[in-house]
Amino acid sequence: MAASQAWADGDPASDVLSVQPLYLPADAGITPAQQAQLNAVMTAARRSGLAIRVALIAGPADLGSVSELWPMPERYAEFLGTELSLVFHGTLLVAMPDGFGLAQVGAPTSSRPPSLSDIRPPPDHTPLAAAASSAVQELAAATGHPLRLGRVTVRSSSGSALESVDAGSWIALGIGATLIALCWTASLWAKPWARVGPTR
Repeated sequence: MAASQAWADGDPASDVLSVQPLYLPADAGITPAQQAQLNAVMTAARRSGLAIRVALIAGPADLGSVSELWPMPERYAEFLGTELSLVFHGTLLVAMPDGFGLAQVGAPTSSRPPSLSDIRPPPDHTPLAAAASSAVQELAAATGHPLRLGRVTVRSSSGSALESVDAGSWIALGIGATLIALCWTASLWAKPWARVGPTR
């Protein structure tokens, strides 16, 4: 246990997950759309009553001083669960490129604790965030907390919301732009041309 306490000082996921439900390393190559989807899944999980925290580990550097636990998602989940046990009780999911690790932190919060058998292995080359999103939804369904996901909003770097737009909206937008252009052209033809007299 002393070794575990010493390692925790250099374990970034344990610091982040002690105060928020999701750890995303900067080097994971996660797109804004993937992050928005994963955030939506985590929000839905919280609303459904599923106590879960998720750590995405893209490489050994994301493990800090416990890089020797790469690539061992199950062992790292056990280690991380021990570090979080004073501040969190529930399900801990660790996602690495080669698989998942799962730990039950504290007493089970449901009559049927989740297990790794509830998670289907993702197809090859599935992005890490997408794999984690699917895993959380499968764990929620297996433990009686099916998730209801609404529209996912992706925010650009400028902070404006780029929501998913269906084909009908794009068609309406195109028709509107065309009508504006026609009206503008008609107003130009209707306006009499100013006569320019000879310059003295």
